Amino acid sequence: MKKTIRDFDLNKKKVIIRCDFNVPMDDGVITDDHRIKASLETIEYARKHGATLILMSHLGRIKKAEDKQKYSLEPVALRLSEYLNQEIIFCEETSGSLLKETVDSLKDGDILLVENTRFEDLDGKKESGNDPELGAFWASLGDLYINDAFGTAHRAHASNVGIAKHLPSGVGFLIEKELKIMGGALENAKRPLTVILGGSKVSDKIGVIENLVHLADHILIGGGMAFTFLKASGLPVGKSLVDEENIAFCKKMLEDYKDKLILPIDVVTGLEVSEETPSRMCFINDIKEDEMGLDIGTSTVKLFKQYLEESETIIWNGPVGVFEIPAFAGGTKALCDIISGEGKISIIGGGDTASAVIHFGYREAMTHISTGGGASLELLEGKELPGIECIDEM
Repeated sequence: MKKTIRDFDLNKKKVIIRCDFNVPMDDGVITDDHRIKASLETIEYARKHGATLILMSHLGRIKKAEDKQKYSLEPVALRLSEYLNQEIIFCEETSGSLLKETVDSLKDGDILLVENTRFEDLDGKKESGNDPELGAFWASLGDLYINDAFGTAHRAHASNVGIAKHLPSGVGFLIEKELKIMGGALENAKRPLTVILGGSKVSDKIGVIENLVHLADHILIGGGMAFTFLKASGLPVGKSLVDEENIAFCKKMLEDYKDKLILPIDVVTGLEVSEETPSRMCFINDIKEDEMGLDIGTSTVKLFKQYLEESETIIWNGPVGVFEIPAFAGGTKALCDIISGEGKISIIGGGDTASAVIHFGYREAMTHISTGGGASLELLEGKELPGIECIDEM
């Protein structure tokens, strides 16, 4: 069992907390701050127990110098100050003398937010490549390291694995909750356990399928990945997305687990992925050569509903259609409504699935919405997450 923030004396300690402030922005304005809110419990606990805080996070991907203006964490510092009712000291540098001097000048109880850790990626990908010197420098700024960024826990970065190598370490309340709920849903699930898998490529979810086919009672498959399974079963799929390299894998899964894997029986098609394309609903065997499936149809929704209504635990990773386009959003929205019923444990993987659930207004209706798409996917695969594996054991 990993240590948590509760296992340390924080009083008068400089505590580095790796947060997940990777929030959507529009011209420097935060459009959804649920990840900031999710970090507050750990931050407030540390503040209450006498810590001086050094907060770190990435935001977006930094590929060129111009990205630095677009992905600055300064708006996050302002939002944090509103929630915490305290000035948040912001350092524009991610390494070097200015950051060191700013940390050295902190008074007891101060909170510092360091600029986007991925600014260091402009110099040889030092952050995402877990540069040992950068990790050691960041660790030298504090007395204790707490990782509370589940969204990057599946990556070995300088700001998680790199720092933890040099300091006593634990996880925050957000990661603790993610591990308890996501891990517990698989190990001690209330049954029947049904998994919904969507998204585009089968290759992204081979490990998940191989792991969950032994754990779940049923796996409902939608989204673009469904058409690789449908083609593997000999059905026409027109111009639908097909992962050609994994047709053999899908065929074997269908042969070995035909009663567990549930495929769509009808779809909503279009000629292309656009808002202008005409759409129509048809059964799977009626997809025309120039059409592509872009959503599950109403008969599939009814089929999936039969399994979902009987389920005690539902795990969902991947939208079942191109939900960003209204004509192809019906299936994903219908599933949101079905699984939000009272008495069910509904666990939503992060990334696009979380975005869809929140977009359709079901945030509060779900038991848990993960803050990490890639991390939740790797948990479902049964993998160890580097950003958690590096944390001290009890």
